[in-house]
Parts: sequence; structure tokens; C-alpha cells
Amino acid sequence: MALLKFSFGAGALRRTLQFCAVFLAFISLATAAMAQTPGTTSTLAKVRARGNLICATSDPLPGFAQQNKQGLWSGFDVDFCRAVAAAVFGDPAKVEFRALSGDSRFAPLQTGAVDLIARNASWTMRRDTSYGANFVAASFYDGQGIMVPQAMNAVSAYELNKVSICVLDGGDDQTNLRDFFFQTQAAYSEVLYEDREDLKVAYQAGLCNAVSAPASWLYAIRGSLPDPATQRILPERLSKEAFGPVVRTGDDQWFSIVQWTLFALVDAEEVGITSLNIGSLTGSKTHSIRRMLGVEGDFGPSIGLSHDFIRNIVQSVGNYGEIFDRNFGADTGSAVLRGQNALWTKGGLLFAPPVE
Repeated sequence: MALLKFSFGAGALRRTLQFCAVFLAFISLATAAMAQTPGTTSTLAKVRARGNLICATSDPLPGFAQQNKQGLWSGFDVDFCRAVAAAVFGDPAKVEFRALSGDSRFAPLQTGAVDLIARNASWTMRRDTSYGANFVAASFYDGQGIMVPQAMNAVSAYELNKVSICVLDGGDDQTNLRDFFFQTQAAYSEVLYEDREDLKVAYQAGLCNAVSAPASWLYAIRGSLPDPATQRILPERLSKEAFGPVVRTGDDQWFSIVQWTLFALVDAEEVGITSLNIGSLTGSKTHSIRRMLGVEGDFGPSIGLSHDFIRNIVQSVGNYGEIFDRNFGADTGSAVLRGQNALWTKGGLLFAPPVE
């Protein structure tokens, strides 16, 4: 079999090499351009160039995100946004808040109108894979519950029978409620509404004996009633729901920054670093504490942050437990038990990888 032979003259070889050089230069420029498009690797640069973080929260929800008469924001999700600002800028005040309704959860994130959603929808496969958004981690574990008046003397949802329950019409809450009572074979009736605010109004007016919604909403409803102590949220959960920060798909650096902000809050609580004692721990001999305070190792620069970004976070907003107590503790008038949101070392689900 004859072999085909090719030979190039000097001119042809030179033109070929020139073409390759131009082609490689084009590829390099295209790659650089792609790296600067929204949703890839430019979020941190955009945030720093703008001078502040734009963070979206759910529609005003007591305990999670609310504004006072002066327009100042507070809440669990608000504190997380401030933690991210502290990680990026060293200043928790460099954040602008946007309230998103359930009807506009992900589009503002996709278009770059917001940099981060602190909490606006529970984590599901569809939401995590279909809207150009990625859930970073769970910051709050939740589940559908049932609230009843203390006067009913019920301590478990399994005791309920022949009750009327206010619930949202046509959604997962209604389905979960029907599944639960199918299992218990107890009698109940549904009082249906289209909006969760209607649930509070109807329950307060006595139009139903009980109300069913995610426990976080029940705590918010209870806290807004004239005498929260007269209401009981039963311990059973009719569903499993996890809420947490959401970022645009395709920006691994920004994903890591938001993720490790949350992990830092959890890890700080686990090792005992608080906003009150952090100044005295710089001389600690414990390696895990030294790494988190930036005294040992150099972990922040690997994701574009300073070596002391965790110290900035905890100094600014405290650790996870401090944030939880600030927004759901006894001083709020409507205390929420840590439950699933306790550390894994204390029987809860909160777990974060170590800084090492």
C-alpha cells in the first residue's frame, strides 16, 4: 500500500503557523469575553465595582426579613446578606435589599438585577436545575406544620379530629394536608385561601380551628398576633423543606463565596467563636480557630477574599447561633426552637465542612 506524503514549502509553513497564531488569539479573546459575561465569573468583580451587594429576600416575613418605619431592614435572611457583604467588603453595611414576591423568584437573579437571593423558595430538584439558578446550601430547615389555639389542648397533630383548617388553595400545602389526614383517617375540613396573609386574618377571626403552612410562616403568623402565647405550633411536620441562598448558574467563584459565608457562620458556632469573644481568640492555640480567624493558613484568597474574611463576618453579624437568637430568640416575643436548625453536635441538621 503506497503511503501518501505531504510536503510544505517555507511560505506555506509560515502561513500555516500565522493562521494557528491568529486562531489561538481569537480563542483566547473569546474565552476572556465569556468570562466577563453575567452569570459566569464576573459577579465578584461587578459587586466590587458597584461598591455594594444587591441581595434579594422574600416578601416581608417577620423574623426573616422586614422593614421598620424608618425603612431599616432586619431579620435572619437580612443578616445573612450582611454577612456576605462583610466577607466581600469587610463592611456589612454595603448591601442593598430587594424584596421579591413568589411570582418573581428567579428572573431578577438571571438578569443580574440581584447578586444573590437569600431565601425565597424551598430547595427542590426543579428549582435547582431549571431556572438558571443554583441553591448553595441549606441555611434554614423547615416543614409544613399546623398551629392551633392552646385552648384546644392538643399536643400532637395526630390528636386532631373534626377540625376546620385554613390552608392555601391548590398548592403543595393542601396536598400535604390531605395526605396527612388520609393516613390518620381523621375527619377535617379545608378553609381555602389564595394568599398566606388571608390565612392569618381568617385564623385570627375564628373562621377556622387551625391553620397549616410552613412552620416558618406559622411562627411569623403567631408572632404577629396580639398574644402569641395563646397559640401552639404542633411538633409534627407534614413535609420536608430546606431554604437557603441561591446564586446564578455558572459562576463557581461566587457560588463558593456565598457557600463559605454560610459555612463560616456554622463553623464559628461549632468551635465557639462569637462576635463578643472573637477579639480575644487571636492568640488561641487551637488550629481550627486560628485558621478561621486568618491567623494560620491562607484560605480566603483562593476564592477572591481576604485571609481574614471569616473574622469580618463574625465581627459584623455573629455566628449562626447568634443570628438565630437575635431573630427567633426569647426576646423577640415569639421564640422558635432550634430543632432541626441546631448544630449536628446537638441533635440538629446543621453541618459545615471545616476550614482546612
